[in-house]
Amino acid sequence: MGLFRVMTPPKLQLLAVLTFAVTMLFIENQIQRLEESRAKLERAMARHELSEVEQQRHGEDGRRGLSEEDDDDDDTVIIYNRVPKTASTSFTNIAYDLCAKNRFHVLHINTTKNNPVMSLQDQMRFVHNVTSWRGMKPGFYHGHVAYLDFSKYGVKGKPLYINVVRDPIERLVSYYYFLRFGDDYRPGLRRRKQGDKKTFDECVASGGSDCAPEKLWLQIPFFCGHQSECWNVGSRWALEQAKYNLVNEYLLVGVTEELEDFIMILEATLPRFFKGATDLYKTGKKSHLRKTTEKKVPTRETIGKLQQSKIWKIENEFYEFALEQFQFVRAHAVREKDGELLVLPQSFFYEKIYPKAA
Repeated sequence: MGLFRVMTPPKLQLLAVLTFAVTMLFIENQIQRLEESRAKLERAMARHELSEVEQQRHGEDGRRGLSEEDDDDDDTVIIYNRVPKTASTSFTNIAYDLCAKNRFHVLHINTTKNNPVMSLQDQMRFVHNVTSWRGMKPGFYHGHVAYLDFSKYGVKGKPLYINVVRDPIERLVSYYYFLRFGDDYRPGLRRRKQGDKKTFDECVASGGSDCAPEKLWLQIPFFCGHQSECWNVGSRWALEQAKYNLVNEYLLVGVTEELEDFIMILEATLPRFFKGATDLYKTGKKSHLRKTTEKKVPTRETIGKLQQSKIWKIENEFYEFALEQFQFVRAHAVREKDGELLVLPQSFFYEKIYPKAA
């Protein structure tokens, strides 16, 4: 009996400790559940408040006869200053197929001799047309034109710029064969270099002008703009300006190699224009229509020779920069599930909206 009395207190202490621990875990679990319930209640209240505000706003809009949201959408202008041979025709065909259904206008900017640099007077005319031509809003403008900074011209509002870039050597190879053999878009059209059977490899080996490293210099000046230094082949200043414009002036810049992802993100971001674009790209007849014919993949020796040039290194640096930016945007816009990309749902909401709706 004495031994029992000696052993009892430690057992009771252990039992008390276990009881206390279990009780604390239970309390913490209950507190966590209460916190989750409170958060759900706050989100529900926020959604309710937002719904009341939206109903009130739409009621006022209905009395005015036009909602502010629709009015804003109808003023939207997109400029796609497309770089040659980056799948630009394939993408533009989607805009033409959607414009009637989605109720927007598509306009091709056709410059004399496809010159991407406009005169100062034409720059002013173009900027004035785009910003004040009410009958063409909402509008999607596309053409082989260098970037224009609308803020320089004293107008209100700026368009949304988008573009697509491509691996510099792949783009040049495609352009080289396009000038000689055309494509399946207009197969009967006579091309400028038609009849020249020399391959791209043979051109590089012989030091031909059509495949010279200088011909790689195109994507940087298109993003750099209308300053003289932009067209100075190999300019580091032009590279940095092109990077700045890509990040600060373009809504989205995709890459030819991942064109479907680019279209998917555009549809999620600008459904006013691109609703249905992804399905159209996957199933439509025109999406893959334009393919350069007779194109031959260059040898490693040819690629290595071009990659030794300073011009390729700078152009490729810009391409890699654009690719990194696009992949960053994509990582935060879509997710992969069962081998398919899905657009992420909205991940923010509004709360504590004051003053309360009457």
